[in-house]
Amino acid sequence: MSDNSLRDLRKPAPRSGDAPPKITFPCDYPIKVVGDAADDFAATVCQIVHRHDPSFEAAGIQVVPSRNGRFQSVRLTLRATGEVQLKALFDELKATGRVHMVV
Repeated sequence: MSDNSLRDLRKPAPRSGDAPPKITFPCDYPIKVVGDAADDFAATVCQIVHRHDPSFEAAGIQVVPSRNGRFQSVRLTLRATGEVQLKALFDELKATGRVHMVV
């Protein structure tokens, strides 16, 4: 057993919620975009995602309507290269005025 596998018991164990998990870039990054239901909502989301990830393939997206049909969620996976890329993507999605949430 290596020393790297042992935790120093004098220090408190890390708790969930203390710090966001570290992401190693580049990576496949799943997101869900929720907005007002419209015929072109998924296409708009895909166009924006493609600007931030030119390798993005829209064929794998899932569009799920809300129970009452007022909203849609678009689930997709993009190739994330860093936090700057993700922030720019989220900002552009929200700037459309049609996106309520990006998870």
